Amino acid sequence: MAKRLTEIDPWLAPYEGHMIRRRSLLNDTVDVIENRYGTLKNFADRHLFYGLHKTNDQWVFREWAPSASAIYLVGAFSGWQPQQEFKLQKSSGGNWEIALPESIFKHGDYYKLWIEWDGTGGMRLPAYATRVVQDPETLLFSAQVWQPEPFIWTDQNFRVADEPVLIYEAHTGMAQEEPMVGSYIEFADKILPRIKAAGYNTLQLMAVQEHPYYGSFGYHVSNFFAPSGRFGTPEDLKFLINSAHNLGISVIMDIVHSHSVRNEEEGLSRFDGSYDQYFHSGDRGNHPAWDSRCFDYGKEEVQRFLLSNCRYWIEEFHFDGFRFDGVTSMLYTHHGLEKAFTSYDDYFDGSLDDDAVLYLTLANKLIHEIHPKAISVAEEMSGLPGITAAPNDDGLGFDYRLSMGVPDFWIKLIKEKADEEWQVGTLFHELTQHRPEEKVISYAESHDQALVGDKTIIFRLADKEMYDHMAIDHKSLVIDRAIALHKMIRLLTLSTAYGGYLNFMGNEFGHPEWIDFPREGNNWSYHYARRQWSLFDNEKLKFRWLGMFDKAMIGLARKHSLNGIPEIYLKMDNETDQVLAFERGSLLFVFNFNPSVSYTDYGIPVYPGKFRNILSADNPVYGGFDRVNENTVHFSQPVPLNKSHHQVKLYIPARTAFVLERQKVRSVYDV
Repeated sequence: MAKRLTEIDPWLAPYEGHMIRRRSLLNDTVDVIENRYGTLKNFADRHLFYGLHKTNDQWVFREWAPSASAIYLVGAFSGWQPQQEFKLQKSSGGNWEIALPESIFKHGDYYKLWIEWDGTGGMRLPAYATRVVQDPETLLFSAQVWQPEPFIWTDQNFRVADEPVLIYEAHTGMAQEEPMVGSYIEFADKILPRIKAAGYNTLQLMAVQEHPYYGSFGYHVSNFFAPSGRFGTPEDLKFLINSAHNLGISVIMDIVHSHSVRNEEEGLSRFDGSYDQYFHSGDRGNHPAWDSRCFDYGKEEVQRFLLSNCRYWIEEFHFDGFRFDGVTSMLYTHHGLEKAFTSYDDYFDGSLDDDAVLYLTLANKLIHEIHPKAISVAEEMSGLPGITAAPNDDGLGFDYRLSMGVPDFWIKLIKEKADEEWQVGTLFHELTQHRPEEKVISYAESHDQALVGDKTIIFRLADKEMYDHMAIDHKSLVIDRAIALHKMIRLLTLSTAYGGYLNFMGNEFGHPEWIDFPREGNNWSYHYARRQWSLFDNEKLKFRWLGMFDKAMIGLARKHSLNGIPEIYLKMDNETDQVLAFERGSLLFVFNFNPSVSYTDYGIPVYPGKFRNILSADNPVYGGFDRVNENTVHFSQPVPLNKSHHQVKLYIPARTAFVLERQKVRSVYDV
């Protein structure tokens, strides 16, 4: 039976009042929803009511705009001017509606809204528009009538894989090697097979929701129900997801409910003339760091808008869940900016937004009611208690929290500490710490670190040497170190994660270039907004080594369901020698971070048994130096002076790692 948070973590006892309030607010809200609407799913049906819909032999369009004084549909049919015959009628609750003959619209037509308020007005895109297209010449966006032939899904037998969740994070537009904006179809044809071959079982798609500025990475959303038209049609996106499912790959999307773009003609800001229709009024409605608008999660229509958005992407596009962006910013009135969470008081000091907590909890309830195997990940850095606990146990209901401190830890370590100063006990502590009730998705480096102005792990380790010494016949001590540590860092991050692991596309093989989207400063070039897959494909380059090691590492995690095993047993953290060893399931992981000293007959405490090497970062196939005999079977032996304890004695070369598997013992003579 599940336990409430205060039972799992006694340190939360002084804050029981907060837990009770959280529980009461959820229960009361669910009761109201079920009494009024029957189910939470029915509550999240706004996309089926608002927007443009074809009903029998007519078109019906509805919009919510309580502060508007008049609304007109405009398009080629009206000369792009407001005309009386296309004026919507206002009804109760701030709703507007118009019914038009079937002949008014045909598939592919463009349209917008002209909204008036307080003696003025402006062009707007419908809040629930499902297809938005940018004119390549004027750069203006328009909604588009979209009534194609129904997409034929062939993924009926697909099931989301059990743990571990091994996520390949990707951006459709910059996934191609050619300097261009890639498409959904090209991604399905060229990139999905690579993800499958690399062993990842989950694709996380960035930049799905339409956004005016390409270089925002998709995080400044304007049209929440519209797949970005830069990459193709909605059916093209469905083709991508259907293709992924047929390859056995789950697909989740970066969903942005933490804020909205400030743009008014394309987005929701000042949609009906008021600044607080969807957002908080005053300064609270403006995000101080992101130049964007902050949703008011306490408003019922905002809740229904965002919940409907979750339902829409799952039902219409078969997404298998979401990575919720900016959860920390949602949770606190200070958005987590310049805030160090050093004690429990910091979570419950009055800055927590109860409405945001409620919305996220409702979102997770809805997601899992619609798709019980859905994957829900919170990008959350504060470590708020209950993020991944069930709603009935005072939690917010996420399946995983993104362990955002891990990549920051690695970059800080590489930047500030010499290799000889790396403390293996600190490494183990930082990579295994999480709240008792939560599962996490760990990652060694984020997409942010691949952007211009920052550096990936491989770039920090190798720097300019990458440009001249990545051919396999080029010798370089700098590259040797970079390759060795790149493998060790990623293996340690993966093997200590409880829940899952994430990689940003190209980082698995040490992609050498930063990401720089087209802008005036680079003469609108796509040269850096792409991925150079040929570097991995070329067997004469060392990038191949890194990619092949990543594939072996991911394969090991899948075969042994590694990240679903909660127990991890530390066996050795010798700070002087810089040797770290731990057991997880049947696997023994051994790391020697010492840059120069190898150890012979090094004893690692274990339970009695025999062990066989199943993965070595020192294998020449992965750019190693072949110092580990992978064919040797290692038998444990009693520790001198303490025969009740066993150890396995190993040769552990400098700056390398390997994994031993405990072998099944048939009889006492096998040990």
